[in-house]
Amino acid sequence: MATIIRQEGVNPAAQLPRSPGVYLMKDARGAVLYIGKANVLADRVHSYFLTGADHSPKTARMVEQVASIDYLITRSELEALILESNLVKKHKPRFNVILRDDKNYPFLRLSMEDAYPRLEIVRRVKPDGARYYGPYVPTHALRDTLRLLRRIFPLPNCNIAIDGTADRHCIEYEIKRCLAPCTGRQSQPDYHAMIEQVRLFLEGRDTELLSALRKNMEEAAVRLDFETAAQLRDQIANIERVLEKQRITSTKLEDQDVWAVARGVDGNGDASTAPAVLQLLFIRGGMVVGRKEFFVAAHEANDAELLASAIEQYYAKETVIPPEIVVPAALHDAPLLARWLGERKGGKVTFRVPRRGHDADLLKLAQENARAALSARLRAEEGGLAAAERLQ
Repeated sequence: MATIIRQEGVNPAAQLPRSPGVYLMKDARGAVLYIGKANVLADRVHSYFLTGADHSPKTARMVEQVASIDYLITRSELEALILESNLVKKHKPRFNVILRDDKNYPFLRLSMEDAYPRLEIVRRVKPDGARYYGPYVPTHALRDTLRLLRRIFPLPNCNIAIDGTADRHCIEYEIKRCLAPCTGRQSQPDYHAMIEQVRLFLEGRDTELLSALRKNMEEAAVRLDFETAAQLRDQIANIERVLEKQRITSTKLEDQDVWAVARGVDGNGDASTAPAVLQLLFIRGGMVVGRKEFFVAAHEANDAELLASAIEQYYAKETVIPPEIVVPAALHDAPLLARWLGERKGGKVTFRVPRRGHDADLLKLAQENARAALSARLRAEEGGLAAAERLQ
């Protein structure tokens, strides 16, 4: 990584190449102040040091402290974005937007290649060919989903290895909460058929699921197996009740992440330098499976810049990337971010800024949650300040 020492009266950009890359602005002690990426390093850095440049107060403070600039040339702007993301995560510069969130969110993992596939809770998504569902935030949303699945489907709720050769079944079979694949009472093909139904449910493909169950119910009735037909009838009714409560009215069974921003105001009534809350809704198969909020301290970045930085940092983690990301404002780097996310996902990713319709309603819901989270955070901080003053 090359370094340029700042000299009085000289724009350091004159020493930079006209290539894509990443730059790190440092103070006199060598602390990293800011990390940025550029398609043309010289042009981007030049804009910071123009005489009479109309910088925001934050940027002006940063430029005053810059003593040196490290830079690294990359082969493309996409490579620069990836490098910038890794460096911001490592250094956490004070003038970058930083998401204060290091948690790994829970997912449901389903390996369809196992002899007897089972759902398991994991906190990392790996490229292992398994199917991952989630994230489920807050965590109780995952427990609720598992409880719901086990009420609808007779899934094994034990830790023993299933191979169909166990000597005896457990009480779960007696109370009809499991069909005892461990002993072979439920055949491997029947078990796989049940897991396929679970998969359809988790992916929001309820039309296919209900159609298959109704067909099975009719076939059971034709062969006079009324007990099985009644069980399938009750299962269908349970699924329909669940979907009626949880399904967001939609013409498509989409997987989406929906981002929104809410800002407070500072002591001068200025929203640009006030704290903000970023709200993220996870929509899977047309259902809200969770939400996550990020509190950002006072920062002068506009909403689009905040969102771009947050999206870059959040999806750099091991997580499921949906095919569609809904945002309230157009992002300057949206094509580049979409390309990067598409490579991480292994499929196309698009950004949408809806103005009307179902997605606009989802965005409104996310914004309402963001405003509520910001109000709660500010009230908590005011309460803490008042308590400290009373204690003093």
